[in-house]
Amino acid sequence: IQIKAAQMPEEAQMKQENTSWKVDLRKKELPDTGAIRFAAGLGIGWNLGNTLDAFTGSGFLLSVDQEPAFDDTFTETAWQPVKTTPELIHAVKEAGFTSLRLPVSWHNHVDRDYNISPAWLDRVQEIVDYGMQEGLYVILNIHHDNDENVHCLYPDSAHLEQSEKFVRRIWQQAAERFAAYGDHLIFEGMNEPRLVGHASEWSVNMADQEIRDALECINRLNQVFVDSVRSAGGENRTRYLSCPGYAASPDGALCDAFSLPEDLPENDHRLMVTVHAYTPYDFALNEAGTDVFDMSQVSSTRDIDAILGRLYDRFVKEGTPVLLDEMGSRDKNGNLSSRTEHAAYFTARALAYGIPVLWWDNGAFEGQGELFGIIDRKTCERRYPEIITAMMDQK
Repeated sequence: IQIKAAQMPEEAQMKQENTSWKVDLRKKELPDTGAIRFAAGLGIGWNLGNTLDAFTGSGFLLSVDQEPAFDDTFTETAWQPVKTTPELIHAVKEAGFTSLRLPVSWHNHVDRDYNISPAWLDRVQEIVDYGMQEGLYVILNIHHDNDENVHCLYPDSAHLEQSEKFVRRIWQQAAERFAAYGDHLIFEGMNEPRLVGHASEWSVNMADQEIRDALECINRLNQVFVDSVRSAGGENRTRYLSCPGYAASPDGALCDAFSLPEDLPENDHRLMVTVHAYTPYDFALNEAGTDVFDMSQVSSTRDIDAILGRLYDRFVKEGTPVLLDEMGSRDKNGNLSSRTEHAAYFTARALAYGIPVLWWDNGAFEGQGELFGIIDRKTCERRYPEIITAMMDQK
């Protein structure tokens, strides 16, 4: 592939010599603070998707108080068939990733007082430890626990009391379990809090009163999350915590209604902003969209530039770290070259703005649906080494 530098946005150049996909971008000036340096250290990461975040059935609560011997860890293989092993996480480290996101759904694993099943919490800790043993940063969250019909969380006023109780109890227990774990373990309060099924489920429509209500509820739930973790003591007093806006979308974080929670006075910018960006949408996520990404064309890169630029201006430049912990592009009939180019450009642009990125890997390679897999869970081999190399070349 040959691309003329003059065609490319700003000063970007891509060099594909000796399998290098290095993209040269002018790096933004970053605040010289511990928080921004910490975020930069997260670098390039990988999501253990469709695993501990999977759930089955209607999502009703398990009566673990009545069935203490019940093994509820079977959900780990409900959405993909492979149980997580130390070898897999070692392969993630060997591929060059420096951070591991561990999405976890909890509502199938609690009793009616939101006490977490001991077997489930033990399994979560076991996989966290796999990451710790490899020297990875590990991000632990509340994931698919956003449902109006299940007794977990739903960000509207009608469900706020229940939602606060759920968020508080989950993080009280998780923070207590991991109180001795240091800064390499990060907590992320919620995944993509939103009004599921609403006409504006994925957009921040400020003209809609229900969305404005949801934004306020999310602010309150983020505060409950921070307060619960900080009050658990130990390393939790200073642990880095990450908070999403509506749907964890860029607009959800960038809108005026979003605000970070209050933290302990001694903590200096130890709250991060969680954002997800499958951008540009028509290439990265939309099945009916284009299968072509060409970094020499502004039409391919402008959405990436705009989103990351706005996040830098509002947060990073002011000393608040941004954690972009879901990104990637789905396979569209073997469009590997475009996916590789997208991975190179997106990663380069994010790192130039001081924003770490984590690829969403759901273990899916074949069939219909969102095929985001890049590492084979059965063999621990890199199924798309080109994409991984393109990301790592931006370090």
